[in-house]
Amino acid sequence: MRTLNTPMLGSIALLLVFLASWQWGPGLLGMPEFVLPKLSRVIEEGVAMWRTANLLEHTAITTLEIIVGFVLGALLGVMIGVALGLSPTTEAMLSPYILALQIAPKVAFAPLFVMWLGYTVYPKILIAILIVFFPVMINVLSAIRTVDPDMINLVRAMNANRWQLFRLVEFPSAMAPLFSGLRIASTLAVIGVTVGELVGGNQGLGFLLVNYEGQGNTAGVFVAIVMLTLIGVLAYGAVVWAEKRVLHYLPKANLSTV
Repeated sequence: MRTLNTPMLGSIALLLVFLASWQWGPGLLGMPEFVLPKLSRVIEEGVAMWRTANLLEHTAITTLEIIVGFVLGALLGVMIGVALGLSPTTEAMLSPYILALQIAPKVAFAPLFVMWLGYTVYPKILIAILIVFFPVMINVLSAIRTVDPDMINLVRAMNANRWQLFRLVEFPSAMAPLFSGLRIASTLAVIGVTVGELVGGNQGLGFLLVNYEGQGNTAGVFVAIVMLTLIGVLAYGAVVWAEKRVLHYLPKANLSTV
């Protein structure tokens, strides 16, 4: 029991050390506030932004963009990953274009999307979709391609049709890699939305970040960064929670200790 609690206690200890360093470190090092404000100053600024700068509204907008971009990007990645995994010919035809889209810097698309769609939520969602799509697609594609051939032959010997083969063998085999891709995608969605708001936003946490940077308010910038980090942690945690519920049948790692 003591050993099982050690990682949690260690994480809490590291967090306390980090927060203490943030609070008293700048003063001990003689850093001015515009370089690195103390933790208490950031908290004060966060309370002020909550009251006067609509911090809750901007956080909700960013969160909505992240959720929509993540869900749509993941669905698109699953569909195309399955399609390419089941059809090597289709993969050979489309993979160069998908690779080119992935190699192209997503930041470069942000101004273009803003020009097309204006200062709305849609450019941010599109960037999130582009970033989320690739890791999900690659993981699903690889999983479909590496299904155990003995399992496929067994199901075929039972006269299963193509849909049954996919439903009973191929897609279940892709679930674990799918969630691995979703873990990565949940953090990338935050990055994609933030980039969109930085380039062409008039609302959201990215907009607040740029706004307070222009004012030279370092504490306000840290508040926006902390809120974005919290959203990313919650998004990652939601994927992990869903993974445990969906893949509960998989054997767990042996946590016993000597």
